[in-house]
Amino acid sequence: QVKQATNQIVMNCADIDIITASYAPEGDEEVHATGFNYQNEDEKVTLSFPSTLQNGTGTLKIDFVGELNDKMKGFYRSKYTTPTGDTRYAAVTQFEATDARRAFPCWDEPAIKATFDISLVVPRDRVALSNMNVIDRKPYPDDENLMEVKFARTPVMSTYLVAFVVGEYDYVEAKSQDGVLVRVYTPLGKAEQGRFALEVAVKTLPFYKDYFNVPYPLPKIDLIAIADFAAGAMENWGLVTYRETALLIDPKNSCSSSRQWVALVVGHELAHQWFGNLVTMEWWTHLWLNEGFASWIEYLCVDHCFPEYDIWTQFVSADYTRAQELDALDNSHPIEVSVGHPSEVDEIFDAISYSKGASVIRMLHDYIGDEDFRKGMNLYLTKFQQKNAATEDLWESLEKASGKPIAAVMNTWTKQMGFPLIYVEAVQQEEDRVLKLVQKKFCASGPYTGEDFPMWMVPISICTSDNPSCAKMQVLMDKPELAVVLKGIKPDQWVKLNLGTVGFYRTQYSPDMLESLIPAIKDLSLPPVDRLGLQNDLFSLARAGIISTVEVLKVMEAFVNEPNYTVWSDLSCNLGILSTLLSHTDFYEEIQVFVKDVFSPIGERLGWDPRSGEGHLDALLRGLVLGKLGKAGHKATLEEARRRFKDHVEGKHILSADLRSPVYVTVLKHGDSTTLDTMLKLHKQADMQEEKNRIERVLGAISQPELIQKVLTFALSEEVRPQDTVSVIGGVAGGSKQGRKAAWKFVRDNWEELYNRYQGGFLISRLIKLTVDGFANDKMAAEVKAFFESHPAPSAERTVQQCCENILLSAAWLRRDAENIHQYLQQRKDQPAMV
Repeated sequence: QVKQATNQIVMNCADIDIITASYAPEGDEEVHATGFNYQNEDEKVTLSFPSTLQNGTGTLKIDFVGELNDKMKGFYRSKYTTPTGDTRYAAVTQFEATDARRAFPCWDEPAIKATFDISLVVPRDRVALSNMNVIDRKPYPDDENLMEVKFARTPVMSTYLVAFVVGEYDYVEAKSQDGVLVRVYTPLGKAEQGRFALEVAVKTLPFYKDYFNVPYPLPKIDLIAIADFAAGAMENWGLVTYRETALLIDPKNSCSSSRQWVALVVGHELAHQWFGNLVTMEWWTHLWLNEGFASWIEYLCVDHCFPEYDIWTQFVSADYTRAQELDALDNSHPIEVSVGHPSEVDEIFDAISYSKGASVIRMLHDYIGDEDFRKGMNLYLTKFQQKNAATEDLWESLEKASGKPIAAVMNTWTKQMGFPLIYVEAVQQEEDRVLKLVQKKFCASGPYTGEDFPMWMVPISICTSDNPSCAKMQVLMDKPELAVVLKGIKPDQWVKLNLGTVGFYRTQYSPDMLESLIPAIKDLSLPPVDRLGLQNDLFSLARAGIISTVEVLKVMEAFVNEPNYTVWSDLSCNLGILSTLLSHTDFYEEIQVFVKDVFSPIGERLGWDPRSGEGHLDALLRGLVLGKLGKAGHKATLEEARRRFKDHVEGKHILSADLRSPVYVTVLKHGDSTTLDTMLKLHKQADMQEEKNRIERVLGAISQPELIQKVLTFALSEEVRPQDTVSVIGGVAGGSKQGRKAAWKFVRDNWEELYNRYQGGFLISRLIKLTVDGFANDKMAAEVKAFFESHPAPSAERTVQQCCENILLSAAWLRRDAENIHQYLQQRKDQPAMV
């Protein structure tokens, strides 16, 4: 549509050569473009015409040549091996955020929507897929080995959701109860590995249809496993692409955590079919809306399909605490970031957009209540379907449905970075307990000292020992200080804030309030998610220097009777952070003794073999505990792991998938070159990507310098898929003190190759974070900063700043607390344990 007369057309275009272009006004003859001026920096092309194009509609025709690249973005080739061992290529797409312009010249912005009619000309023995269903297949006139496949017209949609795939695949299919045809496409010979995802998808589509009260708008949906894939998955409308490990499940060789991961990713991508695809963000500033929302609702969906996963407790440890960790840094960013140049988009695919986004939506859902929340969602989706919306539009719909001040509350969470620390103290007044609450910004570097006083509107729920799982009181804290009176509370009752760990804040209790909560951890009267939240808050307060780390170690010892997987998982994470920190001291072995003491009682209770009637969470817990004990060098665990590993390798007794990671990591950590060679052999023989990844992630546990080098060389070899190199190098950096130094040197020495491979994607950010986050001295922070000043990585600038900040924070933590920790660990050794 020409809105005002012009002799130029400017559009997005990258790595494409235009041969001819012409414009034909409706009912008039076409005018051929005479010049193509490429602005490569801006990924644009200007077409110049010899005469002025007048107002009105017309057809722009472009004949062009593009490249099937190896960059895992745009229209690219993905390498795979056939069952007979031949190497072949599939052609696949990944357009989000700004790479549709690498496949065809277009206006490549989310708010510029169009319908798409797609035809693919492909070898006759290949599968060809796109967003819509096939409406015609016929031999291609010029070459009998080719077929022309024509797809139905799409609804009005954004370019970043267009997709096509050409390759060799098998599939399984089913119809959802609403009559949508669902197919899961797998590598040849592996159709059965698509069953689990198919079941999840078939249950999930009706769940969302019902939840949003809006039907799924396309006739079919395909979920497909792609060999080389940078992200976890991508929600292309009607043709969702996945890494193999996010889609394929083999009943014999897949562990419980993989099933859970597949269920979550399927839930996430299918939610986008409504939230993102049907209604799309106005511009990348609102990316968090898409991702935060989908990251929240994937849990709702998995909870619906698999109540036995206790997935909401896992949310707190996987998303909520991760987001708080990042958001406490000075180099964090608000949920809503203004995005200018396309290269800035990749940077916001991070824990703030996804995990903090999901956490504030969970808090909002809790504040509004499910019924009004669903009403608001339906209003929003019906009002904006096939259009674009901004964050404000969602708040408006939810406000209408709930009558609550949603925009006012939520702006404090999305427009400013960070979150509050709420300090609380209590006084008993006759039958009542009077609480005094004070909010201040929580900073990883200690008490907030800024000039301005950022303020949040914080929905606060309070419970007491009377009924630990039910709110005694709910208030909206909209000022710096607040006094709350709880009626009828006896002096011996405890009081806890943030029931269910839903509010996105940390709590610091007065010493006596905290003291009264410790027994409730020991006797498990506090619900699991609250035990987890309490411990996590304390750990981060210690990390920030607000309390002493020794206080937290004492609280950790109160978890001796803990049965819950997620609580252990979070504890384990925090002990891991502490362990990494203390690897910079000469008493690293003593923290390993502490880890063994904390984990061995639960390890003994669980044993190695599942008992009858055990479920998903027991399997996850056993793997976690045995891995932790094995890595720490717990004698009995190490011996048993070696015995079982030997049987596994000799084929006498294959390890169950749930025990593989803990056994592999244990034997490697305490192994030699023979162990490493055996692991590499297992890697080569593995038929399943999941097993290859499992091995890749633990190889870095090996501790001899020459073997560490061998693992790093392996990371860049043909044996490892390009997207997985990052986790091999990361595993080395996280595996040991030697590994950390070696991995950082390796990344610097191979920077050209690594950067070319991942430039502009978020894998480069992940690589940097995994490699340098474990350092803890000021000199290293300066070294990292200097390296990236001379080797710039624009899409990872913020990551580099965050890493340097983390290194300085760790160094300060060591200076502050190392001596106290050492004393405490020694004095523990000298006294027999009190149980």
